[in-house]
Amino acid sequence: MPFRIHFGQDDLLRCRFAVSPLWETQEAVRTLRRPDRHTYHPQWLRRIREAGRGLDLSALWFLMPQRGHSPDFLGPPPIGPAARFEEEIAGVRASDPVAARDDMARALACTPGAAESPKGRALLADPAAAVRELADTLEAAWHALIEPDWPRLRALLEADVAFHSRRLAEVGLGGLLPELDRRLSWDAGTLTVEWRGEHVRRLSGEGLVLIPSVFSWPDVISGFDAPWQPTVAYPVRGIAGLWAEPAERTPESLVRLLGRGRAAVLAALDTPDTTTGLAHRLGLAPSSVSAHLAALRGAGLLVSRRYGHHVFYECTPLGSALGTGGGVAQELD
Repeated sequence: MPFRIHFGQDDLLRCRFAVSPLWETQEAVRTLRRPDRHTYHPQWLRRIREAGRGLDLSALWFLMPQRGHSPDFLGPPPIGPAARFEEEIAGVRASDPVAARDDMARALACTPGAAESPKGRALLADPAAAVRELADTLEAAWHALIEPDWPRLRALLEADVAFHSRRLAEVGLGGLLPELDRRLSWDAGTLTVEWRGEHVRRLSGEGLVLIPSVFSWPDVISGFDAPWQPTVAYPVRGIAGLWAEPAERTPESLVRLLGRGRAAVLAALDTPDTTTGLAHRLGLAPSSVSAHLAALRGAGLLVSRRYGHHVFYECTPLGSALGTGGGVAQELD
């Protein structure tokens, strides 16, 4: 049964993309208990194995039913296009205890017996303490599970936003939304999301937030009742290559043509990335990567596009032909 969001005229002007480290932290916690989400994350799961053992995530898991509502205040819509975790967790800590109690009660009701259990009664009896406990747990999860990999995650998420922002300019909102995921459809001002229950929301000028997500895969997640801004989180593009390490050996034909550093940068740009993201992936100094990018762009192998405060680089068709194994380069040998 579908989830339908009806747009007014003003809502079409207030749709925005955002990237949220808090959202990824919450969904990473959920992913640890969801084997169906592990397909693309074996390297990450191995890395966080020890860190995960030192975390007590039971309170968060208790509020994450297999089906149904999860508390909105634990992962509210991002406050901006590139919010920092510190800003987002401060919002969680500032949650109104009365509203948080209602939110938790709704989540607990989705699991038979949860509200009457000792843990459920404790959460509802002192919601202010529960907010503090849950915020502390989320912050610990951020440091252990997400923060070490955030440059890589952020680069992929922001590349998705840059790509879809261009598509929005090309095809409009009605054309873009079905491209985000096959479970989204648009007809006459109504967004329909394939969902496990029936839900309808009529927007009144607040618009919609679109969040690409790594750890929500394969789910499309939609919701947030008032006063929260309606939000749709969808699987990010390029997730299959997220944890892939750079090739151990850049093709020698490409090295002979471009030099080792420039060849490594070009070969790594299978998806758009920033100077910082490439430096992190390749283990090079940002200044060196910047110089290589400038040379490759000058040669017509790359183009650059700005998104917010970040500049993303991606291959031109010639750059792709060279970077995927040196097909053109080998012809030049």
